[in-house]
Amino acid sequence: MIKINTPLNNETICSLSAGDKVLISGVVYTARDKAHERFIEVLKKRDKLPVNLEGQVLFYAGPAPAKPGKVIGSIGPTTSGRMDLFTPYLLSCGLKGMIGKGSRSESVKKAIRENKAVYFVATGGIAALLSKHIKRAKIIAYEDLGPEAVYELELENFPVVVGVDCRGKDFYVESLKEK
Repeated sequence: MIKINTPLNNETICSLSAGDKVLISGVVYTARDKAHERFIEVLKKRDKLPVNLEGQVLFYAGPAPAKPGKVIGSIGPTTSGRMDLFTPYLLSCGLKGMIGKGSRSESVKKAIRENKAVYFVATGGIAALLSKHIKRAKIIAYEDLGPEAVYELELENFPVVVGVDCRGKDFYVESLKEK
């Protein structure tokens, strides 16, 4: 397992290869479909986002409410393809990483290569287990979106696999070749 910290830099990103097992620690931000739409609207107006994307990681997730005494409820990855329309633009604005599930489009893989970024895959179906790797959570924007609000999360050894590395190598494609 490779341990990395956020925010991401080019040295860290370029050291990763598709299929690498990684533990992420540090701050990441949740953002799903509606938050992505708002991000694009704000950026196109040349206004300031509620989060500085430079070197950051977006986790495609909407957490369940926290139970008493817990930091956060269950939280698992959302299908990443739903964010593909927005991703190239956000990568061009400094975003360096994404966490989700499923494969990415060719346009996103191209943008990952061009912007030296990385796509991480989190295992779906284990949301209760993943929540144990979150040490702090707070809504920082778009509270009106409910579970799709933007949360700032502090992760500790959050388990992921590199889905697409900065060279565009795709773990999903490569693993099928091996069969």
